[in-house]
Amino acid sequence: MSFFSMFGLSFKEFRNIRTVLITGIFIAISMILEMFSINLALFKINFAFLAIAVIGMLFGPTVGLFAGMACDIVGFIAKPDGGFFPAYVLVAGLQGLIYGICLYHRAELPFLKKMNSTAALFIRAVIARLLDVVIINLLLNTALNLHYGFIPAEAYGTAIIARTAKNVLELFADIPLLMLVLPVALAAYKRVGMTRTVQS
Repeated sequence: MSFFSMFGLSFKEFRNIRTVLITGIFIAISMILEMFSINLALFKINFAFLAIAVIGMLFGPTVGLFAGMACDIVGFIAKPDGGFFPAYVLVAGLQGLIYGICLYHRAELPFLKKMNSTAALFIRAVIARLLDVVIINLLLNTALNLHYGFIPAEAYGTAIIARTAKNVLELFADIPLLMLVLPVALAAYKRVGMTRTVQS
């Protein structure tokens, strides 16, 4: 499968009502996890990314992109804290896109073909989380927070150091959590799919 064909395959997932239902469930789970986030001076600790990662793994980058944006929009509607900034919606969509590209279970990464499924999933999860941390958390969100004045210009260096330290420490929890959640979600999804096939 080529890189670009993965997006078309993911888009076709929208034809299945089960995709929409499961995506909606995990968007709701993401909202619940977001409610228990911890807001600190220069960053926020939360595990809502787990739900987005599952959506990306099950349905691919196209669904992940729309799910990420939907999470941000629904989250703002449910808890309108401050103004609405479309740039954050796009960044949230990019997060879903990253997890979809790295984790989509119907896409094969050439250099992982010879590995067993558990090892391959672990490497996919590590790559996805690292890209999320570096691109989304450290670069884009920090830049947007600075642009909109949530981080004072004079505190930018301090914010980068604090956010980097926070994300590095969180990786020790994030990766094990992904490896706990992703295989279970994928196994449950495939089990339901096989059950429906047998019943029909």
